[in-house]
Amino acid sequence: MALATVGCRSPRVDVTVENRTGEAVRLLEVSYPSASFGADSLAVGATVHNSVQLRGEGPIKVTFTNQKGPSAPITGPTLVEKQHGSLQIVLLAGGKATFLPSLAPLP
Repeated sequence: MALATVGCRSPRVDVTVENRTGEAVRLLEVSYPSASFGADSLAVGATVHNSVQLRGEGPIKVTFTNQKGPSAPITGPTLVEKQHGSLQIVLLAGGKATFLPSLAPLP
């Protein structure tokens, strides 16, 4: 019975967002297929982590607000249902971001 429960575990992607913009950001939103998560604020050098379950297919997008105002949506890689692994998002100065995926589909 325990093996059946372990075998039915839903695939998850561990998403970490790190602020390397050089200033605090606020109203951080990370949107991915079928849902989103965020943080009211993120200090310089701080990280926020969330484990997400993907439904459907589409790109991941990040927006945030800094001293200059809201950023344009920053689009990352396309995510696909049943992928699992991790995705690091590094927020950079100038409203930019780097996406570092380590994702694989379920067998």
